[in-house]
Order: sequence, then C-alpha cells, then structure tokens
Amino acid sequence: MRFDVAAARTVLGTAPGTRLAIAEAAARLGTTPRMLRYRERLGLLPGRRSGGGHRIYGERELLAAACAADIEARYAVSPAAVAFALQTLTDPAAAADVRTLGTLAARVAPTPVAALDFESAKARHLLRLRSTA
Repeated sequence: MRFDVAAARTVLGTAPGTRLAIAEAAARLGTTPRMLRYRERLGLLPGRRSGGGHRIYGERELLAAACAADIEARYAVSPAAVAFALQTLTDPAAAADVRTLGTLAARVAPTPVAALDFESAKARHLLRLRSTA
C-alpha cells in the first residue's frame, strides 16, 4: 500500500500555511525532535528555519517526515537506507553504481544497451583472435 498523502493530511491535521515548532511537529508525528533533526540531516525532509534560526515545520515537512517513517516501517529499513534510496533517484552516479551491483548480484536484468555492449565486445574479441591465427 502506497503512502496516502490525503489521509496523512487528515491524521496530521495539516493545511497549507501550517507552521509548527519542532516539539509540536514531533508530537503530531508520534516521534521525537531528535528523530526529526536526524531525518533532516539525512535529507529526508526539507529544513526550514524561522528568522530566529528555529526549525519550522510546515505541511510539506510534516508530510515528508510521515512518508519517510511509513517507508521505514513498511520495508523494515533504517532512515539512512531510505536516504540512500532517495540519493539513487537524484544522483546518476549512485544510480549507475547500484544498477551495476544489481546486475552483478543477478537481481536486476542488464539493460539492453549493456547486453549489446557485451555482444559487441565479444565479437571484437573473436575477430582479433581470427586475425592473428
């Protein structure tokens, strides 16, 4: 079951224009201020500050924190694992590295281009063997 943004809005009591201090946001989310700061450091929720430098949690931040917690619970992973998954969506180098690992671990089928590259390299190798014989 995917994260339901509309249901989360209802449960959290959020609306556009919501502005909460960290303690109030943590209470609505059923977590701690420390966990919210940790998720922010990991990049799982945007960090907004008041003019005085205090963290402010609006609707987007609350929904991001709720979504992260939901993913962690459903897939039994840590916040750091969710942060890395998010990184693979936004960082082409990380995505390529994970795809390579998936291919080597036989969990991801090679892309058609990779298969063609393999066949091309094999053909070049065979041609070199024949030209030296």
